[in-house]
Amino acid sequence: MSTTINFKSINKLAVPATIAGIAEPILSITDTAIVGNIPVNGLESLAAAGIVGSFLSMLIWILGQTRSAISAIISQYLGAGKLNEIKNLPAQAIYLNIGLSILILLSTIFIIEEIFELLNASGKILQYCISYYSIRVWGFPLTLFVFAVMGIFRGLQNTYWPMVIAIVGAVLNVVLDFMLVFGIEGWIAPMYLEGAAYASLIAQGVMAVMAFILLVTKTNISLKLTFPVHKELGRLVVMSLNLFVRAIALNTALILAVREAAAMGDKYIGAHTIAINIWLFSAFFIDGYGAAGNIMGGRLLGSKDYNGLWKLSKKIIIYGSCVSLVLMVLAFAFYYPIGSLFSKETIVLEAFYGIFFIVILGLPINTVAFVLDGLFKGMGEMRYLRNTLLTATFLGFVPMLFFAKYMDWSLTGIWIAFSVWMLIRGGALVWKFRRKFRPLLS
Repeated sequence: MSTTINFKSINKLAVPATIAGIAEPILSITDTAIVGNIPVNGLESLAAAGIVGSFLSMLIWILGQTRSAISAIISQYLGAGKLNEIKNLPAQAIYLNIGLSILILLSTIFIIEEIFELLNASGKILQYCISYYSIRVWGFPLTLFVFAVMGIFRGLQNTYWPMVIAIVGAVLNVVLDFMLVFGIEGWIAPMYLEGAAYASLIAQGVMAVMAFILLVTKTNISLKLTFPVHKELGRLVVMSLNLFVRAIALNTALILAVREAAAMGDKYIGAHTIAINIWLFSAFFIDGYGAAGNIMGGRLLGSKDYNGLWKLSKKIIIYGSCVSLVLMVLAFAFYYPIGSLFSKETIVLEAFYGIFFIVILGLPINTVAFVLDGLFKGMGEMRYLRNTLLTATFLGFVPMLFFAKYMDWSLTGIWIAFSVWMLIRGGALVWKFRRKFRPLLS
């Protein structure tokens, strides 16, 4: 089965995937920007939103890896012309994923205060963390369901419907944020931080309903759980477990960064919250080409088109790099206005402006890592992705983070550690891809 590889075919998948991919960071960025401008205890609210957001992202990224595994298997079977052989696999994977998410959700509720204390939250910030989390956490299973459905659509080479779901969710979240956080005079009393949590929860619920309806009406995939267990479920679980370990390593870096920033003081965790949200936004923005690589790479591998796979890798890196350069120019051009969108606290903005340039300069390195990461997921190379993240985190990020702490480099040290982390990730993926697929070219 041939797959056309050109600017049009790649961007037909990448552009909708980019829009869909930035839904989650837009939700976080919206919360951060609006929460940072709350007139009562805005600094504490911003710090709490950053800590809770990092913890929830960790949970979502760890269990949301089934999306990539489902997408990889479906696209490979599609490329091999054997799609009918896995018709009952998606439902089994979704039910397994949701069951695990509910189990983890229930297990965290009873120890959430201790978890946030480990992240150096205390006093009023700790109180805000608990109240914010107790609302937002119920959207956790909903988000994982949406992720799984998006994985199915990706495997079917369709990024349009995930984009529609994401747009509706993001727009709804923004509207609800303004309504519930600041209130509507005579109608809704200001809810401040809790209003931001309810806005996200409602948006996630609407997205889950849309995902269910679109999956039923736009595909032949059934959500009816049937037995026996599909033979590929074992491979899917192994792939997911490798990505699970990988996500733990990834989030170890993110959580350690939050913990160290929180230990520095309120202004630093506030500045770090702004920076990490911008970093995640740019990551998902660039990751649109990673998604195209994920979707097309699995299909090309399934049809054993190695020349096409090599061509695809070169093109998505070039296109992704162009996007990162545009983002760099815009970020430097609006360096100070961007910060003021998130907070009016002078001490927070001073800390943020001191490290924002590092975030911007790291974008080209991030592009290579994110784009090839998506391609490797599509090819089912989850074990290598796991090992790469473990190496980058524990031999790169962690040593650099604590060396920077010893040298008293403050928030700058955290972001230098992030740069080292991404450099190792991208370099390892380039080396592996060239070593494995160059000898297979005809």
